[in-house]
This record gives sequence, structure tokens and C-alpha cells, in this order.
Amino acid sequence: MTIRDSFNSAASGYDGLRRALIPCFDDFYGTAVELLAVLPEAPRRILDLGAGTGLLAARLRERFPEAELVLVDLAEEMLEVARRRFAGDGRAEFRAADYARDDLGGPYDAVVSGLSIHHLEHPAKQALFRRIHDLLVPGGRFVNADQAQGPTPALDRLYDDVWVRQVKANGVGEEEFAAARKRQSYDRLAPLADQLRWMTEAGLREVDCVYKSWNFIVCTGTRP
Repeated sequence: MTIRDSFNSAASGYDGLRRALIPCFDDFYGTAVELLAVLPEAPRRILDLGAGTGLLAARLRERFPEAELVLVDLAEEMLEVARRRFAGDGRAEFRAADYARDDLGGPYDAVVSGLSIHHLEHPAKQALFRRIHDLLVPGGRFVNADQAQGPTPALDRLYDDVWVRQVKANGVGEEEFAAARKRQSYDRLAPLADQLRWMTEAGLREVDCVYKSWNFIVCTGTRP
């Protein structure tokens, strides 16, 4: 099964467990939106990479009702859920595409991504950060709400142990937990320090991790 197949098969019930599987859900997504809300001007055109069912995009729509949203995802069934979520929204566009390779249009005032880039191999992450830099207008902001590998094997195990305890406490059943573990087989997590360095090497400035809860991170950078 490919990563596209895995997420297509999970699309119908994907949103139902998001809060349980992301214990820091509100702070995690809320920080991503706030990073755009504090820009000198509200972003008019926002690209969402790996948009999935539109969870992050929906929060962006609430905060920026006039913005044009471009949602890109490899999994068509996930995007179909997003289309239903945005039914009647004439300012939302949906593209079934591989954002690591396919044309993404542009330029954009902001590029965001939620829990997607960690699926790429590390050289592909670095190449994507360079693409994102080029897609942004001067002063445009990149926001990546994602996950990071622990800086040591011991900390990485600790992060995972804490996550397991938290999601079990949130009521995630064995079947749902097993499905989440299976999707994690596609993860290619990189340490936070590496991700920040790659963003800087891509030409982004004011690079920082502004939120961290165990291995959940929200990082940002701006095109000069």
C-alpha cells in the first residue's frame, strides 16, 4: 500500500480522531493560524501543502474570510472531504497533486502545511523548503505545523511513550491506534535542529520554532 492509498482509505473517518491523536490539537493549529494573523497585512493568497481534509484550511478560513485558499494533497479522497467541508466557498481551490514535484502556481503571501512534510525523505524536505522560498512573495511567511524526531534516541522513545499514554487516555481504541501506527510507518521524522537549519539554508529568514509539545512543533520562516 502506498502513502496515497493509506490516506485515501482513512479519509472517511480521519477527522473524528484528530483531537484524540493530537493531544495538543488546539494550541498546535491555533499557533499556526496566529503566525499569519500577526503579519502586517492579512494574507490574500495562501497555499496549504498536504491539506488533507482541510482541518488547517478551515481554521484559516475562519480567521481570513477574504483569502484565496489553494489546498494541495496527494490523496484524492482526503481532498474530497475538504471539498465537502468548503462547499459553496468560491475562494477555495483544490488540487490533487504531489507538492514535491508538481507545479504549485504562485506567488503566495503564505505557505502552510499541517502534519505532512514529515512524510518526505530528508533531501526532499530540503528541496521543498527551497521551493517554498521561491513560491513566497517578499515578506511572505511559511508555517509548518509538523512533528520532529527527538534529538537523541532516548528522547525520541520518551516522546513516543508520552504520546501513547496521552492518546490512550483520550479514549483511542486498539483498532484506531493500530491504524495510526500503520500510518506512522510512512513517517520520516527529522530532528528539529535539522529542520530549522534546512529552512535557513533555503533562504528563509526569522526562522524559529514558536511552539513545541513533545514531538509536535510549529516552525516558521519568512522570505526576505
